[in-house]
Amino acid sequence: MMLLFRRHRLLEWAGLLSLLVFPWLVGSLGLDFYVSFMTRVLIIGVAATSLNLILGYGGMVALGHAAFVGAGAYVVAMMLDAQWEAVWLVWPAAVLFSAALAWLIGVISLRTHGVYFIMITLAFAQMVYYFFVSLRQYGGEDGFNLYERVNILGLDTDNEIIFYYVVLAVFIALLVAFSRLIRSHFGMALIGIRENENRMQALGYPVFRLKLVAFVISGAVAGLAGALLADLNQFVSPALLHWTQSADYIIMVLVGGMGLRYGGVLGAAIILGLEEFLRQWTEFWHLPLGLLLLFVVFVAPRGLASLQRTR
Repeated sequence: MMLLFRRHRLLEWAGLLSLLVFPWLVGSLGLDFYVSFMTRVLIIGVAATSLNLILGYGGMVALGHAAFVGAGAYVVAMMLDAQWEAVWLVWPAAVLFSAALAWLIGVISLRTHGVYFIMITLAFAQMVYYFFVSLRQYGGEDGFNLYERVNILGLDTDNEIIFYYVVLAVFIALLVAFSRLIRSHFGMALIGIRENENRMQALGYPVFRLKLVAFVISGAVAGLAGALLADLNQFVSPALLHWTQSADYIIMVLVGGMGLRYGGVLGAAIILGLEEFLRQWTEFWHLPLGLLLLFVVFVAPRGLASLQRTR
């Protein structure tokens, strides 16, 4: 057990070191474009991890997670358009708006179970999607361009390397917080609800409130991911909220590992990496992705991150 713990620690430190030196490594190879790509991987990894909280640990299969990501992105667009640029205003506003939206959806949808829960979260997400499509002052279906990034303590965030390290700092902080949350009494109770909700209710746990808190936390973190994504792309569109994006996040969690600490991050890295690599060779890049999903289903049903744990 101690040897396994040390191995995991070693892998964590190796991964952190790799992320720290990544911009300089690709820069020395003349591949500066991949700094922006890796920034996107980190942001999508945050979004997938937020979904993993309710899907992997809470057993809540929500097909509307992209609504919270897109809502956070649009809050950034609106505030920058109104000349509100300070990060301590913009990002918290995105988080709070997405958290409020998650609370509103969760209060209603968490009273259902199974396929009904999936469909009602999808219905709410599509309503949010069409709401932002109707905002003609922000481009409607065509989207809205941002001509600057959030002012982060006076840093030159137009520099892709600086912005990468800002995102990396947020990414690390959120993963540490996520790990602590899962190991807390709240996290253990959430796992218990996933395993047997009726038994947890019989033991006196406030099941509905625990699920709602998890749902709100998940939505808030997804909103922060959306804010980071808006800053990275300097563009927002309703496509960020479409149900197919929610399905992509679910696939990332399934591939990486449901209920595993780095499942969302690993899934995002694999899916985005495969997409980036395969699109250079063929327009039918979805076929290898389908084969990967078949491999995961038959060989690693708990996700690729579980293979290391099994060994």
